Amino acid sequence: MKHRPIGIGIQGLADALQMMKISFEDPRAIVFNDLVFETIYHASMETSMEIAKEDGPYESFKGSPLSQGKFQFDLWDVKPTSGRYDWEKLRQDVIKHGARNSLLLAPMPTASTSQILGNNESFEPYTSNVYTRRVLAGEFVCMNPHLVNDLIELGLWTSDVKNALLALNGSVQQIKAIPHHIKELYKTVWEIPQKCLVNLAVARGPYICQSQSLNIYMPDANFAKMTSMHFHGWKKGLKTGQYYLRTRPSRDAIKFTVNIEQLLSATDAGNNEEIIKCLTLNSNNMKSIGAGAPSTDKEGERRESRIISTSSVPDDDHGSGFHKPTSIPIPEV
Repeated sequence: MKHRPIGIGIQGLADALQMMKISFEDPRAIVFNDLVFETIYHASMETSMEIAKEDGPYESFKGSPLSQGKFQFDLWDVKPTSGRYDWEKLRQDVIKHGARNSLLLAPMPTASTSQILGNNESFEPYTSNVYTRRVLAGEFVCMNPHLVNDLIELGLWTSDVKNALLALNGSVQQIKAIPHHIKELYKTVWEIPQKCLVNLAVARGPYICQSQSLNIYMPDANFAKMTSMHFHGWKKGLKTGQYYLRTRPSRDAIKFTVNIEQLLSATDAGNNEEIIKCLTLNSNNMKSIGAGAPSTDKEGERRESRIISTSSVPDDDHGSGFHKPTSIPIPEV
């Protein structure tokens, strides 16, 4: 307890950006990211100082950079530009009263708590717009709620689009019915340049007095790409250039969806052509799906689609990095 360090992190940065309709590649994302961490750092430092008024500073405070009024961004030779907070007043208060904690921020992985609270992990983009969750009751397929809400508002949330999303591993980039601005907003982490994520890490770095768990996602990582990424982070002053390196398997299962109601109707009508079409609706022709007509099911009727995995072949679509379900019922929306 000599130094009394604590680690404050965040979760749901991707959710906040998507709710504000800001993509990770948008310059406004860096500004927002900067403001969030400046706010957290100021609030935590101010609170630590207030506690030190009552209980005294941490044992090794004397002689530390903080005792000299040097905040983390001072050590980065960076000055906050938002103008939101009176840093000079806080500086004098810390010099006078000290701080209860030597270290404050350490954005960490938040896998378990994010699931409990319904947010995306940490400060990372969505790994996929479709993912599975395992709980005691079983395994359930979930979809990015922000994407679903936006598609509903645009009148594009149809059975065909949903099936295409499943067949394409949760990527919207190859579904023609979805407009460009939605595709930009809902890029998965595999579809965002990793330099963009490193630059976001650099932007929040001056307010992080410990370090951050920055994961790098490279579908086809190699020595040249890794070297370039590490040197870029090092030159920008990152303390941790990489926590985990996430890659994708070179081979993946072919997936195709089956609309059970449509298949049964075609079977009852003896329409062999429609039956074959239902059974061969795979990821290759999902890419060209249009918006289609909204579901006209009668109230109370339930329709299902199933995602089915077959033999393993080279995957040429954008991946998701999530567990891929086999024969899991998907309730029709």
